[in-house]
Amino acid sequence: MIYSRVVKPLLFRLSPEKAHALGMVALRAAAPFAFLGRWGRADDPRLRVTLGRGADALTFPNPVGLAAGFDKDGVALPGLSALGFGFLEAGTVTPRPQPGNDRPRLWRFPAQRALINRMGFNNDGLDALAARWNRAPDLGIPVGANIGKNKNTPNDQAVDDYLAGIDRLFDRADFFVVNVSSPNTPGLRDLLAPEQLGPLLGALRGRVDRWMSERRKPKRPLLFVKISPDDSPGEALVETVVDAGFDGIVATNTTRDRAGLPPGAPAEGGVSGEPLRARSTDIVRRLFRAARGRLALIGAGGVFSAADAYEKIQAGASLVEIYTGFVYGGPGVVRNINRGLLKAMKDQKWDSIQNAVGSRA
Repeated sequence: MIYSRVVKPLLFRLSPEKAHALGMVALRAAAPFAFLGRWGRADDPRLRVTLGRGADALTFPNPVGLAAGFDKDGVALPGLSALGFGFLEAGTVTPRPQPGNDRPRLWRFPAQRALINRMGFNNDGLDALAARWNRAPDLGIPVGANIGKNKNTPNDQAVDDYLAGIDRLFDRADFFVVNVSSPNTPGLRDLLAPEQLGPLLGALRGRVDRWMSERRKPKRPLLFVKISPDDSPGEALVETVVDAGFDGIVATNTTRDRAGLPPGAPAEGGVSGEPLRARSTDIVRRLFRAARGRLALIGAGGVFSAADAYEKIQAGASLVEIYTGFVYGGPGVVRNINRGLLKAMKDQKWDSIQNAVGSRA
């Protein structure tokens, strides 16, 4: 209530990127108090989600996570962990620091509950993220790394950039998300072609297996690939991901489609939020059918409420992520979504959120 009536109107008077920077300052300032009580955390066992099998299984206290892009450099992970998230995703991080695209590069559309971003993987680089992560305490929830390639790295050398992400963050990451689907790095989505995606993912899985044998880490990090909503993923994509030994897919990244936005919306960049909701849910449903239980799905795109999250879960997502919904809904949105999920489960007599996964696929 305070956020929607007081804080949000003040923040929205600032440019989107300045408001985001101010929010990150507040989250960093809150970090020392994060462990006095995670007021937003839903610790109900009915919301727990376990992915993976055997010794590699990873448990999430609830299915609502923070999507990549909000905390690219891992500067506010402790503060964010106190807001009730079931997991966090840092990044996208590239091997070398890069400034991203020229400003302005982030726009709000409140009437459409949407954002457009053309940030361009602006980040401090792998070394900076690794150093911060190594200093951070155990947050009590899974934390993953979204890894990408530098803008000036040609696609025929992209595997080296992604391998660098695995190498540098292997010891801390609970899971990795391979970002080959941002619309803001020229040519990046070409890596989604099966003849390029298969070898790339296979090389990354091989590197993780090598580190497992050398480091004797108790659990292998789960591996996901993040896909575009602007293609028609189906059997071919699923088989490529399964054959590479990956654990799942994040569906989806932002879209280039401008349907539903007002005239004059920037032509460049990716759209997130409500305009993406139905499309991303449909893709989750199609992937769930094609995967036949062989892959875990993380649904992203247009999640603002428990109803939105439950829609994606019933379509086949084991977990959901929010970004635009967090910007518009504020720090209480995660708690509200989890409370709403518990009510929906009670209404349908589910004793575990995992039982609802794919129930309407």
